Amino acid sequence: MNILSMVLQEHAEEAPNVFALTTNVSAWTLIIFIVLLVVLSRFAFPHILGYAAAREKRIQDALDDAKRQREETEALLAQQRAELANARVEAQALIAEGKTAADKVRAELIERARGEGDAMIQRARTEIERERAQAIDSLRREAVELAIAAAARLTGQRLGTDEDRKLVTDFLGTVQTGAGAAGKTGVGAA
Repeated sequence: MNILSMVLQEHAEEAPNVFALTTNVSAWTLIIFIVLLVVLSRFAFPHILGYAAAREKRIQDALDDAKRQREETEALLAQQRAELANARVEAQALIAEGKTAADKVRAELIERARGEGDAMIQRARTEIERERAQAIDSLRREAVELAIAAAARLTGQRLGTDEDRKLVTDFLGTVQTGAGAAGKTGVGAA
């Protein structure tokens, strides 16, 4: 143990200099570096470089995918804008068509209402004319009855046969025709 303690004492007094370039230390450092480089290049570097290449490939694929998706999105956006513009044009066309159809229906309804109004007026005129003819017939009958009654009083006998009535009716018809030609005055004017 004496020798060991002497060597330690001898070296303990000297402060080791790490930066001192001695052939012994430099040679071992160089040998260890080369061995470590060979071991790392044989076992570690392929894995590290493979991982880096795989990572680079994943990043490039992600970038390519993002670019492709952006292009698809832009294409879809352009397509949707075109469809929206077409939809607006179609909507405006439908609105214009609806307005045209509404105007047409309104015109048809107005025309139908006018036609129905004219028909109602014509029916009313016909009804008035019929009522007027009935009133004239009623007045004639009453006039015939009054004329027969007056003639019966004047003559003092009973006139009521069908021949008498026919005679008075024919007479009133000739009077009315003559009055109608002269401007419908008298009995015909009523």
